[in-house]
Amino acid sequence: MAGSQVTPPVPPDSADRGVSWWHRGGWLLLALGALLAGLLMAGCSSGEEAQAHVTINMLDDFFGRDLTRVPIDTSVRFVNDGRNPHNAVDAKGAWKTPVDMKRGDAKLVRFSQPGVYRFYCTFHGTANGKGMAATLVVGNAYYNPAEQATGKTLAPVAQASGQVQRVPQQHRTIQAAVNASQPGDLVLISPGVYREEVKVAIPSLVLRGTDRNAVVIDAEFKRPNAISITADGVAVENLTARNGLTNGVFWTGVKGYRASYVTAHANKEYGVYAFDSVDGVFEHSYASASADSGFYIGQCNPCRAVITDVVAENNALGYSGTNASGELYIVRSTWRRNWAGIVPNTLDTELLPPFREVTIVGNLVEGNGNPEAPGKGIQWGAFGNGVVLAGGNDSVVERNRIVDHPLHGILITPNLDRRFWMSSGNRVRGNVIRGSGRADLALSAPAGNGNCFQGNDVRSSAPPGLQALHSCDGLRLPLGMDLSTMALSLGRVAETHHEDYPKHRPEDAPPPPPQPQLPGGASAPVRPAMDVFTRFSMNLASIPVPANPDGHSATIRKEPTVSGVPILAASPWQLVFALYGYLLPFVLYAAWTSLAFWDLARRDDLGRGATLAWVAVVLLVPFLGVIGYHVLGRSKLPGWLRAAVVGGGVAAYLVILAIGALLGGIA
Repeated sequence: MAGSQVTPPVPPDSADRGVSWWHRGGWLLLALGALLAGLLMAGCSSGEEAQAHVTINMLDDFFGRDLTRVPIDTSVRFVNDGRNPHNAVDAKGAWKTPVDMKRGDAKLVRFSQPGVYRFYCTFHGTANGKGMAATLVVGNAYYNPAEQATGKTLAPVAQASGQVQRVPQQHRTIQAAVNASQPGDLVLISPGVYREEVKVAIPSLVLRGTDRNAVVIDAEFKRPNAISITADGVAVENLTARNGLTNGVFWTGVKGYRASYVTAHANKEYGVYAFDSVDGVFEHSYASASADSGFYIGQCNPCRAVITDVVAENNALGYSGTNASGELYIVRSTWRRNWAGIVPNTLDTELLPPFREVTIVGNLVEGNGNPEAPGKGIQWGAFGNGVVLAGGNDSVVERNRIVDHPLHGILITPNLDRRFWMSSGNRVRGNVIRGSGRADLALSAPAGNGNCFQGNDVRSSAPPGLQALHSCDGLRLPLGMDLSTMALSLGRVAETHHEDYPKHRPEDAPPPPPQPQLPGGASAPVRPAMDVFTRFSMNLASIPVPANPDGHSATIRKEPTVSGVPILAASPWQLVFALYGYLLPFVLYAAWTSLAFWDLARRDDLGRGATLAWVAVVLLVPFLGVIGYHVLGRSKLPGWLRAAVVGGGVAAYLVILAIGALLGGIA
């Protein structure tokens, strides 16, 4: 190593007297200990809320959310994801980002005082809220969206008012009908294509189309959303929302929401989306051609939400839920032909990490690994998997049928963002999985404690024998996890940064097929979205494994693998990370062990008991045992050789991985 100083070996008779513990290799033990401590701290989940931040995207020419609520002492990250220059400036001049932020520029602003902060972009908006402008509510500061929109204080109601606002018979646009409404009103929309963004700030409205397939709100790829909702208790029913620059139907910062018999198609981020919102249901709905995910629930704990009887197909992800935890149920739904199926995940770009207590029961997850679906780089890492629990805890995956995935049926894996999030305490039971190219079940290393697998009808796992090693009710060993799975994931991340993934646009996707109508249509009961979670009736124990669709048999065959790496399907980046990153630690371990045994066989200064004790330490304590012998065992091998083989091997491994990470854009 350049700049290092090599010293000759110390004569054996002076080893104990003239050489300090430090020079005998204590430095190496401390370095390895520091490295291990750093890894453990990176995976630690304490203090998450204090370290996480909220991201507000600046796009062309609007902010990603009209309304964002955060606790006191939260950092907000403003990032320009548009092509034009943007900024964010407080309307009262209290704070601002740099004036000319180019694409990719970001600025953290910390908010330590409660209040309502209205902000705008000086290039594309005004201080009085016109154009590119939005609102940030910090702490428990009072803010009623209805007051901002109408000048009146309007509270949510649980019962329908009996009033109907008809479009276009009474109001030419849906927005005009919303503006004329009172809480509890029905906005009833006749067939037609309505080219507008509907912004709902009045609580407890029900927006209903008279024909789900013929009532279309079209954002025309000119407006942020088809429908954006910042008021509590709003339900959307029996219509189609399409062509949003971000989302189809979007709730943010609300209590009480419901999407029933909604079609969301060709939206550039999410189809049906609830952020920082609680007490909600997505039911009997359909989402396709979303470049992020068809259905999304994010940043809530407890979410108190249900997704049931929905279909998500031809999206990047069928379901994505970042930092969404607690009383969150994904049941009886179909997730097919997306890049990946159901993907709860933990990220630092939203509050409340990590996700936990998500229940996934009775779903059909089929054929996810569709390269023709639209998507973006950040989702590419999940490609080819059915269900992925990425960096989360204490979730349940039960009684799902999962068929035909190029990589895994169910994968539990850590997730890497600003911090490294491990998964722990997750339970996978009673699923039927067929046709996985790499493994039906996979537990990626490193993993936290308590992940278990039992009663699943599968034919392969990574590592082999996963259900035997990690049973929920019986044997559970700490060795049942697979490092090559994580190495493959790092290869996918490298592909993302090199933009080596399929690029299809939502606007080029074929239209969705006709979808079922709301029972009762225009005459159905009017139900504002109040206490929807409490009123929702669901018996989890009665939900069976879904039937095999039309007698479908698995079409994907298991890939030939070398050390867990699917050679035919892997890209060059995956091969580099998976083969080198996975195999080299075992090569080093074998070399260290061989040297230790060779040295022990030559030593005449140890008795039989001491020799057997060191053999036990080397064999029974993985990695650290053999390192401990070379550092503290007074080996007869020259110190420089031990330092080169042990310390140099670890250093070379880290250096090569770091080079790969830099070239791949990971670091």
